Amino acid sequence: MKNTLFVITIILIAFSCGSPKHITNTDKGAVQVGDTITLSSQETEYDIIIIEPGFNAWLNSIAQPEGYYSQQYLENKNLFYVNEWNSRVRQPQRFSPSLYELNIDYQSNIDYGYEVNYKLYNYFVYFQNRYKQNLLGGRIPLN
Repeated sequence: MKNTLFVITIILIAFSCGSPKHITNTDKGAVQVGDTITLSSQETEYDIIIIEPGFNAWLNSIAQPEGYYSQQYLENKNLFYVNEWNSRVRQPQRFSPSLYELNIDYQSNIDYGYEVNYKLYNYFVYFQNRYKQNLLGGRIPLN
């Protein structure tokens, strides 16, 4: 059974067994053609779907190419990003609830595979640059 990890507009939603737990109003405007990336990995049984205007073009033109980072590097970064993201979701009085709406269910003991980690990591980099957010402290990564 496939597990799906979604990134929708500026919302990251984790689903297990392919069925949503709960979706709130995620309609932030029309999504243009080419703004949806779907990745399926038969080897790991995980999907990531990213719906974010401009992300696909950014990923293809600015992001480091696949293979640039090791899977371990991506997993470590994603774990920190997810922890900070979830912390911000729990603090709507401090961080914009329109940016941080839902928790991400990303677990360090699950092998999501290289491609899923690569897309998730690059989404975090894109998100930080586009929305002037800093999830790890220090400078915002360019790519």
